[in-house]
Amino acid sequence: MENQLQIYNTLSRKKEVFEPIHPGRVGLYVCGPTVYGKAHLGHARPAITFDLLFRYLKHLGYKVRYVRNITDVGHLANDADEGEDKIEKRARLDELEPMEVVQIYTNDYHKNMELLNVLPPSIEPRATGHIIEQIETVKKILASGFAYESNGSVYFDVKKYAKHYPYGELSGRKIEDLQTNTRDLDGQDEKRSSLDFAIWKKASPEHIMRWPSKWSDGFPGWHLECTAMSTKYLGETFDIHGGGMDLTFPHHEAEIAQAKAAHGHDAVRYWMHNNMITLNGQKMGKSLGNAISLEEFFSGDHPLLDQAYSPMTIRFFMLTAHYRSTLDFSNEALQAAEKGMERLLKAAETLEKLTVSSASSVNISELKEKCYAAMNDDLNSPIAIAHLFEGVKLINSIADSKASISATDLADLKSLYATFVYDIFGLKRPEQAAAGSNEAYQAAIDLLLQIRQEAKANKDWATADKIRNELAKLGFIVKDTKDGFSWELK
Repeated sequence: MENQLQIYNTLSRKKEVFEPIHPGRVGLYVCGPTVYGKAHLGHARPAITFDLLFRYLKHLGYKVRYVRNITDVGHLANDADEGEDKIEKRARLDELEPMEVVQIYTNDYHKNMELLNVLPPSIEPRATGHIIEQIETVKKILASGFAYESNGSVYFDVKKYAKHYPYGELSGRKIEDLQTNTRDLDGQDEKRSSLDFAIWKKASPEHIMRWPSKWSDGFPGWHLECTAMSTKYLGETFDIHGGGMDLTFPHHEAEIAQAKAAHGHDAVRYWMHNNMITLNGQKMGKSLGNAISLEEFFSGDHPLLDQAYSPMTIRFFMLTAHYRSTLDFSNEALQAAEKGMERLLKAAETLEKLTVSSASSVNISELKEKCYAAMNDDLNSPIAIAHLFEGVKLINSIADSKASISATDLADLKSLYATFVYDIFGLKRPEQAAAGSNEAYQAAIDLLLQIRQEAKANKDWATADKIRNELAKLGFIVKDTKDGFSWELK
C-alpha cells in the first residue's frame, strides 16, 4: 500500500515511519511470561498485540524473526533485588522441583496461546538456557566500568551511568526524582545506591536455582536476561522491542542501560508497549490477586463471569481496543464483542453466497484503502474493524438485492475479508473453532437437514420438528429458504 506503516515509539513519544535496519527483514523481541502460575487475561494482551504486529509485518512481505522469551529464573517476588524467586516460591508451596513448575506453566501458556490462535514465535529462549551469555554480558558491563562487585553479587551503577547517558529516557523518570523517592538503606546494604540493580545475584544458602560464576554461585538479574537473549538472536542493534507498559520501568529502562554499557550504543530502534487490562479500573495481575485465568474465561467457572467466553471472543475483545489504550474488563464488554464478532464472521460467510451482477454499486477499493490506512496508523485495529463493519452493511445490502457487485469486485471483497478477518486479525471461522474437521462437521449438519427436508416432503412433521428442535438446543439456527435450507451456529 502507498502509505507506510507507522508505529508509536515509546522512546521518542511519537509515531514514526517504520524502517527496518535491514531492508525486508525485521528483528522483533517481546518479553514473555514468568512461568509460575496459570496464564491469565493480562498475559493474553501482549501475546495478541504482538501476534497482530507479527502477522501484519509478514503480510506486508517482511521476513520476521520473532523472539519471545520464557522467564524461568531470577524474577524475584517484589520485582526488585530482594525476596524469593517467584518460581522457587511456587515450587516450595507445591512441593515440586522449580523446573517442574516451569514446565507445568509453560505448557499451560502454550496451550492457551494456541487456543487464542497466537502464532508461536520464531525462537522462544529460556533464561536458564542462556546463563553463559548472561555471564558474558555481566563481564562486558564490568569492563565498561558501569557495574561493581559486592559480596559476590554484581550491581549496575546507575549514578555513574547517568553521568554519561540519560537514565530514565524511556519511562520519562528523572534520576533526581528517583533519588528523592528511594531510601538509601543503612550501612548493611551491598549496593552503593538504592537505585542500583543486580545483574548477578549471589544465591543465599536456601536458594535452589544457582550457577557457578567467577563472582559467586548465583543467578542472573531479571533485567539482564532479556538484554543477553535479545542481542544473541537479533544482534547488538535490532528493530522492535515490545512488552507490557508495566515493564517500561524498571525492566526496559534497565535493558537500555545494560545494552549501552555492554555495547556502547542503543540495542533497540523502536520500543512498543501495550497498555494494561483493568478490572474495575485496577490493573489485572497475579500479584494483585484479581487475575482471572484464561482457562476460567473459556469455562465460565469464576464468580466474576456471567458465562463462558470462547478464545475467539477474547481475541476479538482485545482487538476492539487500540493496543495502547487501557482495556477494562466487564461481562457486558465481552458479550458485546461476542455479538460483534458473530456479525462479522456471518458476513464473511454470506460473501460466499452472493450473486454477481454486470456492474457494482459499491466501492470496494475505498474500503480496502481505509482498512490498510487504519493498520498502517500504529496498528489501529478498532478503526480497521469499524471499516469492516461498514463492509458488513454492503454485504447485507447485496444479499438483500438492494445493491449490486461485479465478479471482480466480489473477488476483491472476499480477498479483503479473508486477509483481515482470518490472516491479520487471526480469527477462526466458527466451525473451525467448534469442530476439528471443518468439512465433516458441515457435511453432518447438511445430512441431518437433508433428512429433515425428506421428512417434510413425506409430511412427517414429527421427525422434521424433532431434528429442528434438537439442533436448536445445541445452538443451531435453521432457516427454511425457497432453495431448501440454511443454518448457522449461534
